[in-house]
Amino acid sequence: MIKRRTFIAGLGSATAWPVVARAQQPSMPVIGFFNNRSFESEDRLRAFRQGLKDSGYVEGENVRIEYRFAGTQMDRLSEFAAELVRHQVTVIVALSGPIAVTMAKATKTIPIVFMVPEDPVRLGLVASLSRPGGNMTGVNFFATELAAKRLGLLRELVPAAKRFVVLVNPAEAVITETTLREVEPAARSMGLQIQIQKASTSAEINTAFAAMARDRPDALFVGSGPFFGERRVQLVNLASRHAIPTIYAGRDHAEVGGLISYGTNALDRYRQAGIYTGRILKGAKPADLPVVQSTTFELVINLTTAKALNLTIPETLLATADEVIQ
Repeated sequence: MIKRRTFIAGLGSATAWPVVARAQQPSMPVIGFFNNRSFESEDRLRAFRQGLKDSGYVEGENVRIEYRFAGTQMDRLSEFAAELVRHQVTVIVALSGPIAVTMAKATKTIPIVFMVPEDPVRLGLVASLSRPGGNMTGVNFFATELAAKRLGLLRELVPAAKRFVVLVNPAEAVITETTLREVEPAARSMGLQIQIQKASTSAEINTAFAAMARDRPDALFVGSGPFFGERRVQLVNLASRHAIPTIYAGRDHAEVGGLISYGTNALDRYRQAGIYTGRILKGAKPADLPVVQSTTFELVINLTTAKALNLTIPETLLATADEVIQ
């Protein structure tokens, strides 16, 4: 927000300057911040801005940010991408795999910092992790590669469980493929039976839980991805209503009442994205910035939800948890 005194002073200066002199003033660089979510949590935005600040940029002072939130409008990603390209932003931050892939098709010249759970080489975003080679680089945060670990944690939490449901979103095809590639052999090695349920809309989530209410599985594994993050309150409420022990990929699910989550530290990756964005604004080329791979993982347990489900959390899990929500 511009202070009134600063604004008035700016008007006075503008009226005194010749038109040619004003035209020569350097323009403020613009970041296109493009996310699947319908909003972004303040703590994650704060982490991104801290990364920018660490690189010498402060929003509103020497850089401007254009925010775009797709929400559930996945069919409009190309439209939003084209809008950012027309806006001639200086650098684009693409905060999901689908958005990164869409932006890769939309521009080969504007630098892009991505944040993706999948292997960016497999997605075709970079030539290699160490030498991206094009106009894209960013953070790979292993959401899908941790699927087997999550399944093991869920089994440790509910050791008597044998029948698990795995909920995936077929609209996010790469995430679903990678998740199932991890989960299915892990389930076989643990002697677990898994049933795949699919949902890519709010109504389909309701349908999936109606099927679970009939079949009564022992536990539920919710896949990763922007859509399930967007629908976290619905997922958590339905899991609670049907008393199904459930594990999620993101801590924001546990924060709204989900039983347990395991994944990379979101604040770390947002801060790193901010640092890379700042470095590019200073002149670094994405082609020369290695893709950062997350190394900080966090286990969050919601003890209140566990008590509501009459679950006793094993001491081993409590001892290794990064946070226990009371």
